[in-house]
Amino acid sequence: MTYEYEGKTEKEAIEKAAAELGLDRDQFDIEILETQKNSLFKKGYVKIRVHPVDAFDAATEGNDNIMSASTGRVVADPLPQDEFEKKLVEFINTMIEKMGYEVKTEIVFREPQKIGIKMDSQNSSILIGRKGKNLDALQLLANIYAGRLGHEDVRIILDTENYRIRREESLVRLAYTTADKVHQTHNSILLEPMNPFERRLIHTTLNDIPDIDTKSEGDGLYKQVRVSWKGVR
Repeated sequence: MTYEYEGKTEKEAIEKAAAELGLDRDQFDIEILETQKNSLFKKGYVKIRVHPVDAFDAATEGNDNIMSASTGRVVADPLPQDEFEKKLVEFINTMIEKMGYEVKTEIVFREPQKIGIKMDSQNSSILIGRKGKNLDALQLLANIYAGRLGHEDVRIILDTENYRIRREESLVRLAYTTADKVHQTHNSILLEPMNPFERRLIHTTLNDIPDIDTKSEGDGLYKQVRVSWKGVR
């Protein structure tokens, strides 16, 4: 299994990976996927892929749950722990299979009022859909079902092929790139329609940049964010 991490520097990314996985540096290999130097509106970062060595399997054997050092998420036990989780996983599997696709579902983290579920499928691109809209729809149905089971307070997060993480990183880069263009041209830019989480990410990313303003426009769930210049021309 591989994992991806990001930091301001390679060292920071490695330290984050070590803390997240609970491993020593000699217990995993790294592969640098992407680097971005600092600029006026773009924060520098290094993205790495981590490949745990066999020692990790030996170290975790017999451990049903491993606590993530940075998020508090309990990972490493993909099997349902109670009747609620069992019914939820069965519902997701049945839903995907009725769409005509094979899927393997496992729980990847547990938090208070939040459960993360990963779907492995050869048809992941279809499950994700354009801009993640199919994945959002599946996630909505899973949350509705959880509510019917009496767990309205638990949020279900569905993911496949690490789409959620990749999408978040892509939106952060989009936010900085857009702010850079707005700063150069002083013209506002209207971004693509996004769900509430994605819009909030854009607003938060650009919130502290001087002379840049953001606001949501439109109706319904998928609104657009307008990035505007508020400085002196």
